[in-house]
Amino acid sequence: MYDFGQLTLPFDNVDEEYLAKPRKFNVKSLKKFMLFMGPVSSIFDLIIFALLLGVFKLHDVAIFQTTWFSYSIFSNLLGMHVIRTAKLPFVESNAHKLVYFSSIVLAIVGLIIPYTWLGSLIGLAPIPFAFIPMIIVIPILYCFVALIAKKIYIDMYGEWI
Repeated sequence: MYDFGQLTLPFDNVDEEYLAKPRKFNVKSLKKFMLFMGPVSSIFDLIIFALLLGVFKLHDVAIFQTTWFSYSIFSNLLGMHVIRTAKLPFVESNAHKLVYFSSIVLAIVGLIIPYTWLGSLIGLAPIPFAFIPMIIVIPILYCFVALIAKKIYIDMYGEWI
């Protein structure tokens, strides 16, 4: 489902200053980005694991996997807006309407599908409603931390992917 959200990126608005001069694909820059931002994302994945296993004492594999499924969709779609620009997303740089639309629709579908026959068909289980705030709030917190990490990255390396 996350990949469907990515299909709208060719329609996205690119910041004008990013287009001001031609750029070459830089593997070293991409590697720096992955090694810097990857752990930030992983920390929030571990927070979800800790909450599900430690706080909620969840040991039902189907519910764990389904919660992870819905969280991952929401987190990845929201995080995409943070990394798509060096600027402050939603304020200084806006994505194309299709990108916003697909992100919203797919996030909603990711939360609803576990309660449907299709969710059941693909092995998902209904998520306890107590988990829904966590699925929404943790990715929002991740985005705030990712914004700070992005600022540090740009200050350190003088560029954004």
